[in-house]
Amino acid sequence: MDAVGIAKLATSIADTGTRQDVAVAVLKKSQDIQAAAATQMLEAVQSAAPAPNLPAHLGNHIDTTA
Repeated sequence: MDAVGIAKLATSIADTGTRQDVAVAVLKKSQDIQAAAATQMLEAVQSAAPAPNLPAHLGNHIDTTA
């Protein structure tokens, strides 16, 4: 190998490493955004208004003759 070939190879290896670092950073940011969205959805479900206080006998039987 000549000096130019070695320099091109070294540059290519460094460039590949940089691209991988950027890809990993983007992936982590995406995962953080998804985790935040999931947390917001769970909090929204938990803070939803509870069902009104209904009598205990309601909802225990299904009328299948109708």
